[in-house]
Amino acid sequence: MIARGAPGRKPARWMVLLDPVFLRRLATHVLIFTSFIAVWEWAGQTGRLNDLIMPAPSAIAAAIWRMYVVTGEIYWHFFVTMFEAVSGFVIGGVIGLGLAIGAALSLTFRRYVAPYAVALNVTPGIAVTPIFIAWFGFGWNSKIALAALIVFFPIFVNSLSGLLRVDRDTEELMRSLGASKMQTFFKLMLPNAAPMIFAGFKVAITTALVGAIVAEFASATEGIGIMMQRYAHRLDIAASIGVLISMALMGLLLFTLMEVADRRTVFWLRPERLEQVSRKRRRRLMALK
Repeated sequence: MIARGAPGRKPARWMVLLDPVFLRRLATHVLIFTSFIAVWEWAGQTGRLNDLIMPAPSAIAAAIWRMYVVTGEIYWHFFVTMFEAVSGFVIGGVIGLGLAIGAALSLTFRRYVAPYAVALNVTPGIAVTPIFIAWFGFGWNSKIALAALIVFFPIFVNSLSGLLRVDRDTEELMRSLGASKMQTFFKLMLPNAAPMIFAGFKVAITTALVGAIVAEFASATEGIGIMMQRYAHRLDIAASIGVLISMALMGLLLFTLMEVADRRTVFWLRPERLEQVSRKRRRRLMALK
């Protein structure tokens, strides 16, 4: 039986790990995964799989060990792609959020900006890659520019939709109490739009990584994309899959960081976080007395 906490308080998070239902589900997932890997390894070792098409898991693990431990060659490429993706996300996010705020506050501005935003979205990113390379060169700038272009639209649309989705009765109440336009924006519109803004951020942070890697495929001398391309040209499929797994881990890392930021910022939608923030503020107020 799981020990219970004090009355009125939720059990500690680590107690969930002792829940029989959780342990049974975890064991099922582990069993399915290990069975799949075992069958895959058996098929590779017995020659039922072509190494040029699908190498065995042991070959992929050996390639990952070589890239991360023996040579350490992947770390610089990892940093380059991460820097390009994050820089593009920041640039595209600032532009998209800024234009969304302007469009939400001004109907005229929204009428003239929205069509251009849609035009940017329907333009395939890979189609403008050669133009960006001609404009910004073969270095990091072209990759950052493409990532920023791809990031712009989801942040702009989500932010604008959230800012416009305001309860009219609450807005009218604030105006009747003498709230200025900026007070209404910061106290009502922005908190109300925060969940949708962060939803756009979560989509954008992963698409920024996609944009940077696509630009690296087109023309680059460093980065995860060019590293995978070189291995594929040498028909080293095990190393290519190892780099692909690294790409997936990069995307997972970026998404997780954005998820943490979302949980800490939009705390009022999560009862547990709301309770934590309320306790901290209550202690702060008590200390001031």
